[in-house]
Amino acid sequence: MNYTTNNIRNVLIAGHGGAGKTSLAEALLYLTGGSDRLGRTEDGNTVCDFDPEEIRRHASLASALAPVEYEGVKINLIDTPGLFDFEVGVYESIRAVESVLITVSARDGLQVGAEKAYALAEKYGKSRMIYLSKLNVEHADFYKVFEQLKFKFGPSICPVIVPVQQNDGSFVYINLLSMKAFSYQQGKPVEVEIPDIGHRLEGLREAMSEAVAETDEALMEKFFEGEPFTTEELTEGVRLGVKTGAITPVVCGSAPQLEGMDMVLFAIRKLLPSAERGGSEIATDAEGNSVEISCSCNVPSPVTAYVFKTVADPFVGKLSYVKVVSGVLTADTPLVNSRTGEPERMGKLLWIRGKKQMDAQQFTAGDIGAITKLSTAQTGDTLCAPERVVTLEKQKFPTPTFSMALKLVKKGDEGKISGALARLMEEDPTLSYHMDAETGQQIISGLGEQHLDVVCARLKAKFGVEVELVPPRVAYRESIRKTYKAQGRHKKQTGGHGQFGDVWIEFEPCDSDELVFEEKVFGGSVPKNYFPAVEKGLRQATAHGVLAGYPVVGLKATLLDGSYHPVDSSEMAFVMAAKLAYKAALPNAGPVLLEPVGELNAEVPNENTGDIMGEVTKRRGRVLGMDPAEDGMQKVVAEVPVSEMQDFTTYMRQLTQGRGSFTFAFVRYEPLPAHLEGKVIEEAKKLNQGTEEE
Repeated sequence: MNYTTNNIRNVLIAGHGGAGKTSLAEALLYLTGGSDRLGRTEDGNTVCDFDPEEIRRHASLASALAPVEYEGVKINLIDTPGLFDFEVGVYESIRAVESVLITVSARDGLQVGAEKAYALAEKYGKSRMIYLSKLNVEHADFYKVFEQLKFKFGPSICPVIVPVQQNDGSFVYINLLSMKAFSYQQGKPVEVEIPDIGHRLEGLREAMSEAVAETDEALMEKFFEGEPFTTEELTEGVRLGVKTGAITPVVCGSAPQLEGMDMVLFAIRKLLPSAERGGSEIATDAEGNSVEISCSCNVPSPVTAYVFKTVADPFVGKLSYVKVVSGVLTADTPLVNSRTGEPERMGKLLWIRGKKQMDAQQFTAGDIGAITKLSTAQTGDTLCAPERVVTLEKQKFPTPTFSMALKLVKKGDEGKISGALARLMEEDPTLSYHMDAETGQQIISGLGEQHLDVVCARLKAKFGVEVELVPPRVAYRESIRKTYKAQGRHKKQTGGHGQFGDVWIEFEPCDSDELVFEEKVFGGSVPKNYFPAVEKGLRQATAHGVLAGYPVVGLKATLLDGSYHPVDSSEMAFVMAAKLAYKAALPNAGPVLLEPVGELNAEVPNENTGDIMGEVTKRRGRVLGMDPAEDGMQKVVAEVPVSEMQDFTTYMRQLTQGRGSFTFAFVRYEPLPAHLEGKVIEEAKKLNQGTEEE
């Protein structure tokens, strides 16, 4: 069915890994007839976790769309990964929704993944609802976790559905809006009397009434006069508060037993904003002016759609997931890609449910679907009608910080690898790849070890390319500390014309990254036409230092003197002479190894600041400064050698439980401490031997 914009709810399911997000989506799908069986993550048969890697790991690795239909409303659920290595799923999908349903385990309590989801929803102005899962699991405690939520997120936390455990271990769920209670038999609700839980029920109802009173002056007046709110007033008050962000309703249930799931659907339908109420956006036109794009089906409007996710499958082709922000999109709607300025030729329109694809006739404003065969469209592109070409704001993604080098298992796959990675990078904006010109290694960067492991598994499964991950080599440099003058004399007699070139060159340290070449030759001892050959020889020579074979920087070479033969001298002879002078001088000019150093900008919780500073020192770095950041975080700026940063992503995540983040960028080269030189030289020798043997 096609739904009007006011009957569409777009909801992102987010939270910590293992909190029950996929189980919740599965239960809602099953209850509404969207699937014919209640799948389980452990059995690998859920609608949302359909990728072979997800089934193997029993965890979501990518966002999955799962629309359900409930009482005349279409709810586009987007199930997202809880593992931090795959948080691209949350970032890409939050762009397409009006609400975030944050899943918190009633056993494990409020965890970092839920905190981050809440903060992200707040940052992007999305409505929030919290679902407390796993009530039936041992040691689950709804009220303890509810207090944690109130302590962390403040008075906006508003109870809507609360559980009461009976003597036999079963639960009764109370809807505080309607003041009705239900127990469940084989997943079916049965209305029962509200259990006696003493003052607690009054306290919960009072907490809800207080939150509702804040949303409207008339309700506030009524609240102070001590008049009870009607069910309609409470519902409308919570709905208004959810839209403005003043209220975060809390619901609960047990998805595998289908308990409370009808109440969760009720809360989504009644309390979360429709695509019409939450979906207007500000775009930019070609002149840079702001344009408000209204997400309403009542106002005729040119089509504007945002590509929020891309799936690049080698067999099926490219699927572009879109959120239609305005207008009605059909397969023959003319579209322009605002990034390229070119028309986009569309394939088919599809409704997506997990891996299932169904043909669609049209997408109305506010709805979400997929388009096949958009050849140039990328994640973040705006597709629009030719009469109104605008650009919607692109989503920002976390920066990849964990890098490894790729090593091909089979010879002959060299040609396939870059194309395969390009396809995977289309799908995943947190993945990057480049060829390191110095080390000759192919470097892949992502959000963590698991992220890159999954990339390797997909390279093999989807593209037949088998790779191993190895630590990237560090691109060292060499330089000199002293001035030294040396002669380079190249003389060869082979019958006929010989070869002769003779130079005296002074080598000294300087600040340049490039070789600085000068000449101070008097009396024509080396003719001018050979100066370029001398410089050429030196430039070739500086590609390899004398300690470990790394490029030489910070070197100034001055041609002082020399001699030539009117017949035997040639450019080649002077190239060779310059190289001989270089080889003679550098071992005597105080050669030194230089290592790359980068700037670290880390954001960590206040309590971890001392640990980070200590770790920087342990890694031979130095702290440059500290600044307070948002939400009780501290920004620490430091300089650290590149060679010490390989596992910093893992360290940072373990230290801060995933709360911290950092960026790291190369700044300059500095001398490597003398006690580490031997190891680097030894490794370089081994590497050179291996290359020669190959």
